[in-house]
Amino acid sequence: MGSLRKSVRCIVPITHGAAFAGIGPSGLALPIPDYEFEGFEDRAAGWSKSVDSFAQTLCPVLPLGLNAATQFDWLERYVPNKMAAVRQWMPYAQYWAWWFSGVASSEVSALGCHTLLWKPREGDWSSLAVRRGWAQRFAPVRHAWETVGLLRPDLAQLFGLPRGVRILCGAHDSNACLARYMRSWPRMTLVSSGTWVVVMASGTSMKALDGTGDFLANVSVRGDPVPTGRFMGGRDIERICAGASPSLADVQVMNSLIERGVHIEEGGQRIVLSDGQCIHVDQAAKHFNDGERATLAALYAAQETTRCVRSLGAVGPLNVDGPLALNEVYLEALSALIGDVHASDDPIEGTARGGYVLARWTDPRPITPRVRFVAARKVTDKLRQ
Repeated sequence: MGSLRKSVRCIVPITHGAAFAGIGPSGLALPIPDYEFEGFEDRAAGWSKSVDSFAQTLCPVLPLGLNAATQFDWLERYVPNKMAAVRQWMPYAQYWAWWFSGVASSEVSALGCHTLLWKPREGDWSSLAVRRGWAQRFAPVRHAWETVGLLRPDLAQLFGLPRGVRILCGAHDSNACLARYMRSWPRMTLVSSGTWVVVMASGTSMKALDGTGDFLANVSVRGDPVPTGRFMGGRDIERICAGASPSLADVQVMNSLIERGVHIEEGGQRIVLSDGQCIHVDQAAKHFNDGERATLAALYAAQETTRCVRSLGAVGPLNVDGPLALNEVYLEALSALIGDVHASDDPIEGTARGGYVLARWTDPRPITPRVRFVAARKVTDKLRQ
């Protein structure tokens, strides 16, 4: 381990979105908010009308604290003294870049991640962010692949790392995964899977985005708006599996379930049984064995992904990354429903590989993603109907 640490040359911070850190004179001025904090549902009167239009931000008003602007407004109303102590705001990934290097920065893929603080088409702050004085307190915007500074000497000694380790600005996690592909396939659709299943349709028109549903524009590390649809697939799968391992999903079991008419309705809350009766997904363990539940979960995720892809009018090959790239039921179902599906064949998970690519972003030769084509050879024709 010691020799491995001595080989480290750079650190690329990558974190989830809709998370921001406020820095005061002696570090964090307040805890980093959790976007699932239920208190964020306590909105100011007329909040939805006070934000910029969807045409400007390409982002709807979302529940809880999924919009960073909602977090900021709540914090100003409930902890005004702590908010006043913030000298610089920065996205969560850039907070870690600051923690490692002492240099503050911001980055567009995080600023444009359903925040209501950013105008993706213009690459500038929203009117709300400027009007409330939030934009003026953000650290300077840098490229995700830029070196913002060097590892602090005290941390190098603490962690046994060499001096002179470069600290990159870093990026939002799904966009780091997208960066892995975008130099090789500028027009493609990425399915980045994890807690969220995020469908990013690079090179697709914005016309499909109308402010309804969980469809919005993310912002790539290059600053380009990317039409995006998503659902909380990781949690949906966990709930449907009800303790079963997702790896138990089986294509033959899927075909049997489809032939019997068993399926999960859109939204993931109800399972339709073979006799037409419906049960809540929380009752799945009473009606289905482990393999059936895992298979139902994978099939549901494939159908929801297909809904996102079709709603976006996505173009080019579809590349699946993250845990779902290892789920053959999901992949074969998706291939049967959409076609031209590829799965990551990289032993390193896509977000981490995206960080690796960012560390070499300015190299003249792009790093070609390792993928495999998925053919729907074993799927019943009823799925395609």
